[in-house]
Amino acid sequence: MPLLSHGIALERHQALLLVSGTPKGRGVFAKSAIPAGTIIETCPVLIFPLGDLERLKATLVDQYSYNWPVRDAVSGKVAVTQALALGLGSMFNHARDQNVGFRRDGEKEVIVYRTLRDVQAGEELCISYGAHLWFEEVDAGREEVGEWDEELPLEAIRVDKD
Repeated sequence: MPLLSHGIALERHQALLLVSGTPKGRGVFAKSAIPAGTIIETCPVLIFPLGDLERLKATLVDQYSYNWPVRDAVSGKVAVTQALALGLGSMFNHARDQNVGFRRDGEKEVIVYRTLRDVQAGEELCISYGAHLWFEEVDAGREEVGEWDEELPLEAIRVDKD
């Protein structure tokens, strides 16, 4: 079983529930309370080649993808492509007062989601999509709490250590 030693543990908290028909469409909710700092989901990502970005922008997938830094093998420069989070990662809705943060892990090609504060049963789990939104916010008017840095340098993309 030597291959198992190279595997990546994909975590999903048992209290997560995907709900349809909310004011934001589908969303991820907590079935029970989740403490602050809890890893709630680890999602592998499908990274799109830089050459596919123009075609991707013409599809619905573009609205569910994340900015993903990649290093050009020839020039060594960092460019930003898109990645689709598999699992529940692309189902987290936006909120200015987000209760979930995430970290990209470029080496493992996963995104790890962690609660930023205590989450109550029945509460929607939301991330921040950043300041440049392409839609009208359902919760517009609330103050922004925390920041989301979409321009992380490649070296800064690591999973938080517990």
